[in-house]
Amino acid sequence: MPYIKRNERGDLVAVSQEVLPGFIESTASDDSEVLAFSSSIAGQEHVELSRSDLDFVRVLDDVIELLMAKNVIQFTELPDASQAKMLMRRRLRDGLDNTLDILPADEKLFLK
Repeated sequence: MPYIKRNERGDLVAVSQEVLPGFIESTASDDSEVLAFSSSIAGQEHVELSRSDLDFVRVLDDVIELLMAKNVIQFTELPDASQAKMLMRRRLRDGLDNTLDILPADEKLFLK
């Protein structure tokens, strides 16, 4: 859990893994303010790499689905933690797909 230091205006000015003088507030490591602060220090290359990582997760997701569809690997061969993550992602993706269904699949739009 990181400890943060703020200036007089309340802006985040430093993050530490240890309690140090002036670091009186703790927060979650994935706090949006901490992530933004870290990105500003790391530079644009780090930010772009992180964005690329998120995009690449989708690629890996699709590759795993393809390998399973072609029976190269079985879902049950994946470690339990990986299975749980795949199922969660599948539910989330299915939920997104369903929000875009405007008409039922068997709906006839054009009648002759």
